[in-house]
Amino acid sequence: MARCKSCLARKTAFLGHNRLSIIDLSDDANQPFLDASGRFAMVFNGEIYNYLELKKELTDYPFKTESDTEVLLAAYLKWGKKALEKCNGMFSFAIWDRQDNTLFAARDRFGVKPFYYAVLNGQFYFSSEIKALFAAGIAKKRNQKVWANYFTYGTYGLPDETFWDGIEQLPGGHCMEIRFSETINTTAIQPEKWYDFEQRISNTPPLPEEELKEKYEAFLNDAVKLRFRSDVPLGMNVSGGLDSSTLIAVVRDNLSSDKNIEAFTFYTGNRDYDELPWVDKLMQTTPYELNKVLLKSTDVPELIAQISHFEDEPFGGFPTLAYSLLFKKAREKGIKVLLDGQGMDEAWAGYDYYHNNSNSIIQGLNSSPVRPEILTDECRNLAQRDEYPQPFDNKLQNLQYRDLFYTKIPRALRFNDRISMMHGTELREPFLDYRLAELAFAQTEKMKMQNGQTKWLLRNLVKEKLGDTIALAPKRPLQTPQREWIANELKEYCEQQIKQFSEMDFVNKAKVISLWDDYLKGNQDNSFYIWQWINAVRL
Repeated sequence: MARCKSCLARKTAFLGHNRLSIIDLSDDANQPFLDASGRFAMVFNGEIYNYLELKKELTDYPFKTESDTEVLLAAYLKWGKKALEKCNGMFSFAIWDRQDNTLFAARDRFGVKPFYYAVLNGQFYFSSEIKALFAAGIAKKRNQKVWANYFTYGTYGLPDETFWDGIEQLPGGHCMEIRFSETINTTAIQPEKWYDFEQRISNTPPLPEEELKEKYEAFLNDAVKLRFRSDVPLGMNVSGGLDSSTLIAVVRDNLSSDKNIEAFTFYTGNRDYDELPWVDKLMQTTPYELNKVLLKSTDVPELIAQISHFEDEPFGGFPTLAYSLLFKKAREKGIKVLLDGQGMDEAWAGYDYYHNNSNSIIQGLNSSPVRPEILTDECRNLAQRDEYPQPFDNKLQNLQYRDLFYTKIPRALRFNDRISMMHGTELREPFLDYRLAELAFAQTEKMKMQNGQTKWLLRNLVKEKLGDTIALAPKRPLQTPQREWIANELKEYCEQQIKQFSEMDFVNKAKVISLWDDYLKGNQDNSFYIWQWINAVRL
């Protein structure tokens, strides 16, 4: 949490930081971090994975720590905002210039790490969590348009929006500089795009198959090796799908023999959903311990309350609850850094709706996941369907672009960052290394899908490492028995939450009760809208 204010007499900044120590565990690397001159103070959330390589270019700076924090600050002092382009990492940071009374802030390319801000009474507040802004005095008031869109279209807001009025976020791949020469208001804050993904794609030519495989595999190995850098124990979260298979294979090929890594997966005891047979088969190819974590229906009410507190905004249902247990288990075992396989589907066009002309944005679901008829007319009229840029000359890449920067990746990164940090663990996403994402995205559709197989080139690459059974397995969405538990084991709990939801001032109570009755009678094609209602009550 931080606050900056400006007035004619005096300009001040208050910076605070709660550190999760991963690299250089000494107190010297604590934050806020001052440069050697004492002029610049920085707060930083995240990791700069290539900090050792950058440090070699900063020989004129008098380093006093071994931290990536100091490297990032030194890089900014030497190169300014161009330092961002040199960084390979996940980051959200702010630097206060005590002499010029300016604040520079930036967020990583895909927005892995959060940056929320608000302006109140001429003061600028920013934080990694929305609740910190509430604690600072920002009113907790719904952003009516974002909530209306959530219930009408199932969307979670644009990259600069939140579910709360007056609280915005710095979009991924953006930076901003604020000069505190006069009273601050929202017009003084002008985020600037520093990561030009579209231009980089235009500069990345499609490659022949063998050259592409060679280049992609080299980037893949390096991306994983960079994310091994840590002064604390490592883990990885796995499922039974292609992306986890790829991660496991690359970790096995690149982790040095003197380092150990443990794997974590969840299950529910329901054979229709659990992937344990696939995960067990994958892990048999490695020497690593597999930790199996059980989500029970009786765990769900308490988990919803806990995770809603940390998320601050709507999140992704029972799978997010189950996923949170992996971080809890890891921390109990002393593991503070975990890798996972997020990002492959968006870069390699892995979802079915990329190829079947469906308007769905949910894998395997064809009917509408939402029920906007439960809104009052006044609320429903506030909904405005978000329009997403289409910077490319083909439908496939425009859909991928939407998912990378506006829909799937932003919300998945938010869900996962909060549940990892709530347990004091750090989640690293090697497949969102910008080099991998750009190279895969830029390829022709033929490299992404052939003979009905999505992520075609990636499957070929993995087939050489793990064989046909794993490489050619169909896409399976990561799921839990959410639909069944809502109607059965958790019926009483859900009914209590839904009754509370039906009393909210923007809701048509009769419609909610009617749809809930229909659900209990077997109309259970999807449960997303039921989850929306339950989740809204907890926020």
